[in-house]
Amino acid sequence: MDIFANLELGFASAFQTVNLLYCFLGVLLGTIIGVLPGIGPLATMAMLLPLTFGLDPTTSLIMLAGIYYGSQYGGSTTAILLNLPGESSSAVTTIDGYQMAQRGRAGPALAAAGLSSFFAGTVATIVIAVVARPLTAMALSFGPAEYFSLMMVGLVSSIALASGSVIKAIAMICLGLLLGLTGTDINTGTPRFTFGSLDLLDGFDFVAIAVGMFGIGEILRNLETSSSGGGVISKVGRLWPSKSDFTRILGPSVRGTVIGSLLGVLPGGGALLSSFVAYNVEKKVSKNSSEFGKGAIEGVAAPEAANNAGAQTSFIPMLSLGIPSNVVMAMMIGAMVMQGIVPGPNVVTSHPDLFWGLIVSMWIGNAMLVVLNLPLVGIWVTLLRVPYDVLFPSIIAFCCIGVFSVENSPFSVNVIIGAGLAGYFLVKIGCELPPFILGFILGPMLEEHFRRAMLISAGDPFVFVQRPISAVLLLIALATLVAVSLPAISRKRTEVFVEDD
Repeated sequence: MDIFANLELGFASAFQTVNLLYCFLGVLLGTIIGVLPGIGPLATMAMLLPLTFGLDPTTSLIMLAGIYYGSQYGGSTTAILLNLPGESSSAVTTIDGYQMAQRGRAGPALAAAGLSSFFAGTVATIVIAVVARPLTAMALSFGPAEYFSLMMVGLVSSIALASGSVIKAIAMICLGLLLGLTGTDINTGTPRFTFGSLDLLDGFDFVAIAVGMFGIGEILRNLETSSSGGGVISKVGRLWPSKSDFTRILGPSVRGTVIGSLLGVLPGGGALLSSFVAYNVEKKVSKNSSEFGKGAIEGVAAPEAANNAGAQTSFIPMLSLGIPSNVVMAMMIGAMVMQGIVPGPNVVTSHPDLFWGLIVSMWIGNAMLVVLNLPLVGIWVTLLRVPYDVLFPSIIAFCCIGVFSVENSPFSVNVIIGAGLAGYFLVKIGCELPPFILGFILGPMLEEHFRRAMLISAGDPFVFVQRPISAVLLLIALATLVAVSLPAISRKRTEVFVEDD
């Protein structure tokens, strides 16, 4: 079968020494970021983008992917030991994980989180390998009209990533589109939105925008809300679960993996939604439902399996269609564009070593994470004692140096300062950044496919509804927009947004 030949190519690529090294570096950084509350994989990936510029595309994406799914592991450590989720997707793990730690069972709770995550990561990697290629083959038959409609689905679905006002989410998409189209028109050579600035002829640099919005902006928000914590670190004790514990975590791990694998593919799904759904399902079907909230090991295994599976299967639409299912995948697409790779189904044919090497590296990374997260728990908890006001000056300096090194331009440093302040104030007034970054990345590709479709059709706009696949995709986009605009759903989104704040 082709899949075995493809996986053989993936193993050959992933097991190169440099790729193994950067895979380990990625999951190590991901674990650290997961342990340290408030930074998150998105800000970390944004800040590290300048460093990946000089790397091989496969190597850089392997490292960035490791940061993402590695943070799902690390977030469970502080959730269990300190009742403090390092990652938002680990919030539900605190419910039973911390109760187990309080009862002297922190070790089995950590082991349950690690083993269920490894199982989920392994299964999710197989799912990606099986599903991604058929989706890619289907997408290869798409023309410019279908690609335009597919990207419209991606843009409209990005509203699902925001939990506040639909109007504000649409406004952020439009702002991202406008900034993404800044620069010289590739067809006519006409400057657009440059206001006479020579620095803007090439448009805004994605790295500078991403580092500013998500890196500097996140630092400013953390400085405003940072505290010393003060939680009591529980004694870990014996790590290995008992035979009874193994029996109890098997079913929840399987169910959590299935839920995470399905929800991870959906726009706005990913790790966070998967963990909450898995916990609620497990609470209803478990024989030990009365123990939930009091230290049920199932309440640790199910959400941890789900968030890891959801984090990895969110790569499926990104790898096969070039459409991000969440803002972290948008960052991955930005990294591909920065490396000169056009995201979409052609990646599997033009860069098969990248496509399959990235998939295989996920399994390798998950194996590394089991070793990193269980025996070295004490080291990760020690990181929490580093004051944030000591960390942030170094992080800001690192960001500025990294962005400057990409193009050797002082203008890029000005952009990250401006983007950081803009990101901070936009969040303060209730606007969320994921729709913006998706609009910024997809905008130029959307315009390109729109203009190609119009050229092929001799200017007939009905080409987008005359082609069946394109028409169906546009209907999906319209239905999604109508659904999120319904009063009941809008009210629920606003309630979630207020609770998160």
